[in-house]
Amino acid sequence: MIEMIHGDCMDYMRKWQDQAFDLAIVDPPYGIKADGNKQSTGGHGGRKAHDIKDWDRERPPALYFKELFRVSKNQIIWGANYYPENLFPSMGWIVWDKGQRINQSDGELAFSSFEKALRIITMNRVELLIEGTIHPTQKPVALYKWLLSRYAKPGDKILDTHGGSGSICIACHDLGFDLTWIEKDADHYAAACKRYKDHASQAVLFEPEELRKEPYNNLLQLTGQEPGN
Repeated sequence: MIEMIHGDCMDYMRKWQDQAFDLAIVDPPYGIKADGNKQSTGGHGGRKAHDIKDWDRERPPALYFKELFRVSKNQIIWGANYYPENLFPSMGWIVWDKGQRINQSDGELAFSSFEKALRIITMNRVELLIEGTIHPTQKPVALYKWLLSRYAKPGDKILDTHGGSGSICIACHDLGFDLTWIEKDADHYAAACKRYKDHASQAVLFEPEELRKEPYNNLLQLTGQEPGN
């Protein structure tokens, strides 16, 4: 089941019991003002314009991390190099090498709570041009599939507190994981819901071997504000 919630993650985490989720994979604001951009062009394919919404002006408070660690057994936290004061030492960091050396970051760092060796995944950011972006900090579906296939176990309940583009919804759907996904911004929520619905309906139509053979309606539960048609 993919549960997509429109709301503030802090409101929901306060209600959940300890270790309600097996794994949290989250991408909170980094506080670097990357919450929108103008369109650009270039040899790498250019960049789509996204409205500036000011959600990346500040980093999450310490209470966010306290609640996240309380409600989840394990965590993968993107942008963790921006939150050193809220994390503990770990050997299991993850590096996404974006495969291009242009005037943007060469990669991103994620903290993981797993006692595993540091891992590097090289995945060209061109994946996003293929998918089409609906969010300024969107990550590829394939990146989330890579994480889930290596850090989650069958039957795990997954949590994403800052849902953004909904890439993890598609990854969890395709790999058969239950997911609770939260997004505060109404526009991002509506766009992500549409993106997921479009994918889920096509997935059932073609029924690839790796997907769970369940009716589409059983795989989608939306809580909160339903996006417009």
